Amino acid sequence: MANSTPITVIDRETGKAFHEKILGEKWIRWAYQDGNATTLESLLFRSSLISTLMGWWYDSPFSKGKIDSAIHELEINEWEFASPKESYGSFNEFFARHLKDGTRPFDPAPENIVSPADGRVLVFPKLDEDTFAPVKGHPFNIRKMLPVASEHFINGSLAIIRLCPADYHRYHFPCAGKIVQSRDFAGALHSVNPIALGSGPDVFGENKRSYTMIQTPNIGTYCYVEVGAFGVGSIINTKTDGSVQKMEEKGYFKFGGSTVVLVFEQNKIRFSEDLIANSAAGHETLIKVGQPLASAIEKTDKK
Repeated sequence: MANSTPITVIDRETGKAFHEKILGEKWIRWAYQDGNATTLESLLFRSSLISTLMGWWYDSPFSKGKIDSAIHELEINEWEFASPKESYGSFNEFFARHLKDGTRPFDPAPENIVSPADGRVLVFPKLDEDTFAPVKGHPFNIRKMLPVASEHFINGSLAIIRLCPADYHRYHFPCAGKIVQSRDFAGALHSVNPIALGSGPDVFGENKRSYTMIQTPNIGTYCYVEVGAFGVGSIINTKTDGSVQKMEEKGYFKFGGSTVVLVFEQNKIRFSEDLIANSAAGHETLIKVGQPLASAIEKTDKK
C-alpha cells in the first residue's frame, strides 16, 4: 500500500511548517509507490512522447481554460503578475509569466549568494566526496549528474531548489560572474517530487538536464544545473554566454515540476543557518528568488 505521509515544508517567512499541495498527488503515488513504476517507466518516464504531447497542448490556445483553475487550486498570488491573467494566450505563457518589478527584492552585496528560483530548497554543506542524499536510503552522486565536470566539486557544497506548478518558473543567476561552459544531456523525465525521489529513480543522474559552469570573483567556479521532469515541455535558457549579473534572468521552464541544482567548490560558500538546520532535520524550506541562500567564505576563514 502507498505511503500517504504528507510532504512537510518550512515556510521561511513565518517559520511554520505546512503540508504541500501536490498537483496530481494520487497519480504520482500510484505510479511510484504502488509497484507500478517498472511498468510505467518506459512509457512515461524514459520516453519524451507524453511530455512532448503535453507541452504541445499547453502551448496551444486550447489550454487557456486551465489558467483560472490553476490559480484557484494552487492559491497563486495574482498581484505579482506583470501582466493580467487574461493577456496570456496559452497555459505555458501563464506558467512562464514575468513578475512585477520589485516583487523579488535582493541584497546586492557581491559576497552574498541569493536563491536562483522560487521553490523548496535542500542544502548540503559538504558532499560525502561526490554523494548527496535528499531522501534517506537513496543517495545520488555528482559524478553521474555531471559526468564531465564533477571533479571540480568533490567534497563541495550543493543546493537543490525544487519548483512546483504553483511557483514562478523563471530562474536567475545567484551572483555575478562569467559563463565559461555549458552542456545539455538527454535523458528520462522522472518526477522531481519527493514521492518519486524516495522510490528509487536516479532523477539527477538520469533525467534530461542542462548545466552551465560560471566563473565568479568571490566563490570560484560553480555549476548551475536545470533538471527536466515529467510534463516539462522545455528547459529554455535565455542567457547562454558572456558576463552575467546577480539576479539577471538565466531562463525558464515550461509546464511541469522542475529543479535547479547549484554545485559549489569545496570551502567556497557557507549556506544560511536556517536552511542548514531545516535540511538536517529532513525538511525543505520554501524560498523565493533573491532571498539569502549562502555567503562567500573569506580566504582567512577557510580550513
